[in-house]
This record gives sequence, structure tokens and C-alpha cells, in this order.
Amino acid sequence: MPIGGEAMDGGAMDGGAMDGGAMDGGEEPQDAVPSRLRRRLGTGDAVVVGLGAMLGAGVFAAVGPAAAAAGAGLVWGLVLAALVAAGNATSSAQLAAVHPESGGTYVYGRRRLGRGWGVLAGWAFLTGKTASCAAMALTFAAYVAPSRARLLAVAAVVGVVALNVGGVSRTARATRVLVAVVLAVLAVVVLACLLGGTAAVARLDLASLGPGGPGGVLEAAGLLFFAFAGYARIATLGEEVLDPARTIPRAIPLALGLTLVVYLVVGLSALAAAGPDALARSDAPLAAAVAAGTLDELAPVVRVGAALASLSVLLALVAGVGRTAFAMAADGELPAGLAAVHPRRGVPARAELAVGVLVVGVVLAADVRGAIGFSSVNVLVYYAIANAAALTLAPEERRWPRWWAGAGLAGCVVLALSLPASSVLAGAAVLGIGAIAFTVSGRRRPPPSPPVS
Repeated sequence: MPIGGEAMDGGAMDGGAMDGGAMDGGEEPQDAVPSRLRRRLGTGDAVVVGLGAMLGAGVFAAVGPAAAAAGAGLVWGLVLAALVAAGNATSSAQLAAVHPESGGTYVYGRRRLGRGWGVLAGWAFLTGKTASCAAMALTFAAYVAPSRARLLAVAAVVGVVALNVGGVSRTARATRVLVAVVLAVLAVVVLACLLGGTAAVARLDLASLGPGGPGGVLEAAGLLFFAFAGYARIATLGEEVLDPARTIPRAIPLALGLTLVVYLVVGLSALAAAGPDALARSDAPLAAAVAAGTLDELAPVVRVGAALASLSVLLALVAGVGRTAFAMAADGELPAGLAAVHPRRGVPARAELAVGVLVVGVVLAADVRGAIGFSSVNVLVYYAIANAAALTLAPEERRWPRWWAGAGLAGCVVLALSLPASSVLAGAAVLGIGAIAFTVSGRRRPPPSPPVS
């Protein structure tokens, strides 16, 4: 685990125990932390950043595998994934309002459950989202130039990191443009599917759970959850949005709801035009849906849209991972140099650059399917910790019922276990490495000095 200095201390996880809701003995202060970064984003900007992180990945990359797992039942998988994401989103929104700091669930876990749980969440986020970044870079490259995919993917990562280091406002503006283009392309997909002459309501077969039955729907939900996970990007902007106590709880549900509507319209249109079997057989399912009708000349437009959607997600993901690395470094869980803030642009430039280097390494070593499966497992663990943290909120800190966070926690566990065994085992191994590093470093670190009376 690449943690510098005295990492993951607290010594709890000792003997494998994680009881008492905390992984270390002491509690961290919950006072409001002054912003270390520059606040400049409003609700609209935060929603756009969230849309940029969500729109595109699921429709362009996960619809095919989801159709293979559940047939027309992928629609129910989509709804289930959205429900689990909604539980996670409301938990994240409530926690972000109480703890408006960069770092997302890493911060919430530390504040509400104990230091070790926060470090585990941060480790799950960094590893899972680094794999997501690589998957999006490779997807972008595959649509643009398949013969030079890895080289182009590396170039995309370098360009995105340079843009993010330029400042968060510039990132928000670029994401706004990309989101607008992707929405326009998805509108073309819907119109081509519905007007191409092959759309048939009978292909939807919503009464069926597909060839895999309930298990197939759960697997499809786990795959499609990958598309909704981007709303955490909003929570990681806790120190860069104006009035975070109001902005973040409003922006997260709004971005999630808009994404679900878009995904449902696109998914139903593609199913009606081509049917689940055609979607499952294609590496570019939306292009296949358009090509099934008389407006097949629009298929290249879909490929351009897929490339832009992947780039939009990559832009938001790299920034989010960088903010979590910044927060962990500021707390001593990663090398202290990563906590540096650029004096003029007010962004964690060193953390962004370090993330870029790691993503390039994954791009050179992994493929898209493996990256998505690994990412989904770790990100679901991350959100499970967020829901567990939300269960500790006091009544006056709540905006949604407590049981909703419990449902989100249960949903994360079920979806994680429904993913392919290879992904579950790989995710468990990486998280186990983080847990072992926490235990070893905690044992090596001397106990704190007693307070002076």
C-alpha cells in the first residue's frame, strides 16, 4: 500500500476485530474545518460536474454486458442500481453537509466511525477509481483509434491531468461543454432508435427477468452501478463549492435523478430497436441499436459521443481521486507532499499529478472489462462505509430517514457480491492489503503521549 510515513495508525483492526463501530480508540473532532481550497462552484456547477462523472459510462460501456446477464431485465437492473445509488447519494449528501471537506467518505468514515474505517474507505476509493479512470481512458481510445488504444489512452490521461491542474473552475467549464455534447449525441441515439423503423414494444418484455433470472438482474445492477458512482465526485468538492451545507445536498440527488431519466430513455429505446441479444453481442451496443434501423448512417455519431462521454467521465474522475489523495495526505495517510496546494490556482496539483502517473500505469497493464469489475467492487465497499457513517448522524443532522441509509448499506453488499467472482476476489485482496498495512503501521507507531494536566 503506497502510504508514506506513519500510515493508517490507530491499531484497531488488531486481531481482525472491527467492533464498536470504530477501528481505533479515539474520536476525531467534528468541528467545522476551514476550507483549504478556493470556494467558487455553485449548485449548477456541482450538478454539471456530477453529470460529467455519470453520463456516458453506463450507456456506452455497461449496457452490453448487462444485457448479456439479464436480457430485457437490464431495465430492472438499471432501476435497482439507481435505488442503491440513491441511498448512497442521500447518505453522502447528509454527511457532506455536516463535514464540508475534501475527501468524501474518507473524511466521513474518520469523523463518524474511526480513523481506520476512513482509511479503508479512502483506500477503496483510490484503488477503485484509479481503475475507473483507466477504464474510461481505454474506452475513449477504443472508440477513437482502436489500433493505437493504449498510446491514445495515455495521451488522454496526460491531457486531463493538465486541465485539472489548471484549476477547478476550468474543469467545471470543460465538463459543461462535454455534458452538453454527450446529451445531444444520446438524443440522436434515441431518435434513431425510435424512428429507424425497427422499434417494437414487444422487444422490451419487461415482465421477464431475462435468462439469468433474479441473479442476472443483480449482476446487471452491479455492472450498471458503475455508471451511477460519479455523484461521489460532488461530495469530494466539499471545500470548493459555495455554501456546501446547501449546495451538496441539492446537487447530488438532482444529478442522480437526471442521469437515471437519461439512462432509462436511452436503454428502453435501444432495447426496442435492437433487442437484448443484439445489444449483448456488441462491444458498442448503442451503435448496434442505431445500425439496426434505417438511420444506420448515424452510427459514427454514436462512436464520437462514446469517446466524448468517456473523456467527460475521465475528466471528473481524475479530479475526484486527486482530492481524496489530497485529503489523505493532509491527514498523514499518504506522503505529505501530496497535500500541497498550488499558490495561485488553489488546487492540489501534486496529488493530481501523482494520480495521473498511477492511472497511466494501469492503462498500460489492464483491459477495460477487468478494470470495470475491480472498480465496482471497491467503489461499493466505499459507499457501504458512507452508509454506515450516515447511520451515526443525529436526528437534527438528518435530511432523510435513517432506514434509507441502512437500505443503501445492504444494497452495496448485495451488489458487490453479485459481481463476477474474479472481481470480488481481486477487490478483497487489495482491500486486505490495506487492512494489513493499517494493522502493521498501527503496531509500529508508539502510543500518543498522555495529555498534560
